[in-house]
Amino acid sequence: MLDGPLLARWLAAAFALTLLLAALRPSAAYFGLTGSEPLTILPLTLEPEAAAQAHYKACDRLKLERKQRRMCRRDPGVAETLVEAVSMSALECQYQFRFERWNCTLEGRYRASLLKRGFKETAFLYAISSAGLTHALAKACSAGRMERCTCDEAPDLENREAWQWGGCGDNLKYSSKFVKEFLGRRSSKDLRARVDFHNNLVGVKVIKAGVETTCKCHGVSGSCTVRTCWRQLAPFHEVGKRLKHKYETALKVGSTTNEATGEAGAISPPRGRAVGPGGGDPLPRTPDLVHLDDSPSFCLAGRFSPGTAGRRCHREKNCESICCGRGHNTQSRVVTRPCQCQVRWCCYVECRQCTQREEVYTCKG
Repeated sequence: MLDGPLLARWLAAAFALTLLLAALRPSAAYFGLTGSEPLTILPLTLEPEAAAQAHYKACDRLKLERKQRRMCRRDPGVAETLVEAVSMSALECQYQFRFERWNCTLEGRYRASLLKRGFKETAFLYAISSAGLTHALAKACSAGRMERCTCDEAPDLENREAWQWGGCGDNLKYSSKFVKEFLGRRSSKDLRARVDFHNNLVGVKVIKAGVETTCKCHGVSGSCTVRTCWRQLAPFHEVGKRLKHKYETALKVGSTTNEATGEAGAISPPRGRAVGPGGGDPLPRTPDLVHLDDSPSFCLAGRFSPGTAGRRCHREKNCESICCGRGHNTQSRVVTRPCQCQVRWCCYVECRQCTQREEVYTCKG
């Protein structure tokens, strides 16, 4: 049996180790690009299985939290939609950052390291994940792939007496409600969780801001005496573009610290930004993405990215920036591509093969 001083030291060491392990975990590993599931092994489509409740296994493979797994299992269409949302979000993130030093590298160790910090890249990952899930769910409802939702009924369309509801609108009302519950708010005492939840909501709001009402005319000689109208979400590329702009203008916020205890309190807004009525909001009321930490340069290989050595760049556009002043190598190569394509009757495309020399620029190590 351990004596008093030795036991006290052992308990202190165990407590310190517990705090260290807690600090190493992302503060809010929700789902998608911000979750713990390995993106490289996620299937793009779910394999059909004979069991009536095969979607249970699909939900388990996604490594969801308890409440999320319960929500996933409620509807057989959710699991496939979640997988689709992860894939769509990852591809859009990589597309938007293809010309940046950080090109949305999502290999496990780099992503895990990013999620431990409050960079604006982390803010983008939370926003694009929630936006992708909101978009995918709304589309799945209108496509009839979900049991618990159907087309959007849009009761607030203007001039409904002159319009005949038709088509099948994307059900944003259901999807946004589902996503807010699925990515539910963590403890208000957790500073990072409040920031992450705010950035999740920014993703949902960007989806809502892009909704358009599309109408089709019906009537004699094409007159518009009756119109069929439905709501459509903006293409996800547009959503990604808007979130990329928010990333570029993201606000850094700080935390007020209690000098007596050293504990972090409410988040303080940047100078010139007012908080909500009463000053009690933990975050400034802003549609912007917010972050806590300054981002690294991403120039050299490290915990957060593989660096930019060997990355392709465009000499006139971004080689100086991406290569971090190290310069770039130039290689010449011959490529063959289809060219001078023509549509032949009926019905195929005929192309010639053209060979040309092109130069490829890569960053020096």
